[in-house]
Amino acid sequence: MLSKLLWLLVSPGNLLVLILTAGTALLFTRRLAHWGRRLVVAVTVGFVVVMVTPIASWVALPLEERFPRPELPERVDGIIMLGGAVNPPITRDRGEPSVNDAAERILGFAELIRRYPQAHAVFTGGSGRLAGQDALELREDLAVRGALRQVGIDPDSVTYENESRNTWENALYSQRLVKPKPGETWVLVTSAMHMPRSVGIFRQVGWEVIPYPVDYRTRFGGRPFVRFEFDKQIDALQDPIREWIGLVAYRLMGRTDALFPGPAHDRTAAQAGS
Repeated sequence: MLSKLLWLLVSPGNLLVLILTAGTALLFTRRLAHWGRRLVVAVTVGFVVVMVTPIASWVALPLEERFPRPELPERVDGIIMLGGAVNPPITRDRGEPSVNDAAERILGFAELIRRYPQAHAVFTGGSGRLAGQDALELREDLAVRGALRQVGIDPDSVTYENESRNTWENALYSQRLVKPKPGETWVLVTSAMHMPRSVGIFRQVGWEVIPYPVDYRTRFGGRPFVRFEFDKQIDALQDPIREWIGLVAYRLMGRTDALFPGPAHDRTAAQAGS
């Protein structure tokens, strides 16, 4: 709950508006008007930077390029998809599955289920909402069932974990549910931007997974998007900023195995060097 409330204050769009509001209020004071002008100017510069530079891509690129798409083995024991790709309230209200910008998670999950029909397929995701967490109809598994059915996957062939509220609980609760055995090969499906923190969490709970990133937001080879559209740029900046904050916070709480988790061969080399 605390993390959700703090994000409302520090998300890029909200933070700029709050600073602008404070600066405008200070303009009407005698002693602090000069600070108000500085804040208003700073926010104006921030708006221009977000609108005319590819800052969102610059922030997101290191996250998305951390784990390249792997060559998968011939046999996979399990496939696990993290939640975050559906809109449960709209699904409930409209009576059909509603997906969001991370819908590629469902498509990648479905692709792997077809490729490895013998693998244990698992979806993990409850409700990360501040209100209504106990409402079963607002948990993600119902919307995911419908979306899988629409892409030709039998939803009853998937195991669902619907109690988790964040990525740490995704890993912890799923591990308790499916009890992966040592030596098994599990593939983790989530957004490329979210993969570093996710892999670090799974390693921390003792569950080695093969990262299968999907839902890329940046262009191949590091070429940034340049848009003269503030609304799209500020929206594109939200998720990478949240991930960088999440990496720092989770590391401080001991929920990841490194500040910026990387591929297994990088970790092995670092351990050998130390």
